[in-house]
Amino acid sequence: MDRFDAMQAFARVVETGSFTKAAATLHMSKTTVTQLIQQLEARLRVRLLNRTTRKVKVTADGAAYYERVVRLLADMDDAETSVSSASLAPRGRLRVDVPSPLARMLLIPALPGFFARYPEIQLTLGVSDRIVDIVGENVDCVVRGGEITDQSLVARHVGDLQLGIYAAPGYLQHFGTPEHPRELEEGRHKTVGFLWFRTGKTLPYTMQRGQERVEAQGHPQLTVDDGNAYLAAGLAGLGLLWLPQYMAKPHLASGELVAQFEGWHMPAMPMYLAFPPNRHVSAKVRVFIDWIIELMAEHAPVSTGH
Repeated sequence: MDRFDAMQAFARVVETGSFTKAAATLHMSKTTVTQLIQQLEARLRVRLLNRTTRKVKVTADGAAYYERVVRLLADMDDAETSVSSASLAPRGRLRVDVPSPLARMLLIPALPGFFARYPEIQLTLGVSDRIVDIVGENVDCVVRGGEITDQSLVARHVGDLQLGIYAAPGYLQHFGTPEHPRELEEGRHKTVGFLWFRTGKTLPYTMQRGQERVEAQGHPQLTVDDGNAYLAAGLAGLGLLWLPQYMAKPHLASGELVAQFEGWHMPAMPMYLAFPPNRHVSAKVRVFIDWIIELMAEHAPVSTGH
C-alpha cells in the first residue's frame, strides 16, 4: 500500500461523500479507492468510514484522522513546491467556474494577459450561473455574485458590482419611460426576471434616493436563468433590466440601452471567489485568485467601507 495514495483517497472520499466521486476526481477506479481505504483501516486498526448502500459517513476516529491527513498532505505539497520551479512558474490544470456574462465580457478578453504571465497553466473554464458542487465536480474555485451562504467554503471578497436599471429604446417607445420605481409594481411596465439558482426564485431589488427607499419585484413576462440570455432579452425590448454597470456600459455607448431612474441608487452586489477550506491552495490557485482581484479592481473594485 502506498500510504500517500491511501491518505489522498481517504481525504477525497470524506470531501465528496462518495467512493465513485472520489475515484473520478483522482483518476482511479472505484475498486482501487476501496482497496486503499480498506488497507489504510487495516493498518490503523480502526474504522474510518461507515458505508451504506446510499452514502458514506466518516466515523469519529475518521474525522480526527482526516484533520491530520489534510494538514499532512498540504505540508507535503508545500515541501515539493518550495524545492521545484513550480514556486516560480505555477503549472498544471486549473478548473474554475464563473458566471457567463463575467466570462464573456471581462474574464475571457483578459485571459491572454494571464497566459502570458503563466504559460504553464492549463485552464478549464466552466461558464454557468448554476450552483456548482465544487468538491464533487473537482472544481478548484468559483467566482459568484451575491453573498456565499455555503458555510463549508472559504469565500474571498474580490469586488463589488455597481447596479442600475436599463431599458431598450424599443421598449420605452412601446411602454413609455417610468418616472418612479414604484411604477414597476403597478403592472403597466414589464421586467425581465432572473431566476437565481441559490433560491429558485426571482429576487426584489432595492432602490434608494435620499431617505426614500423602494423595493421592487417587477412583473416579468419572461424569466431566464442565464446572464447572457437575460441581457439579450432586455436588448430585445422584453422588459426593464437590473444590470451590473460593466454589462450595461457597451450597450449604453451604442444606444442599445438607456439608463433609468436618474438619482436613484442600488446596493452594490458583492463578488466572491470561493474554494473548499480543506483543499490546499496550490500555487496555480493562488496566482489565479490574485489575477481575479486585479481584474475586478479595474472593472468592479471593492466598495469603500467593506
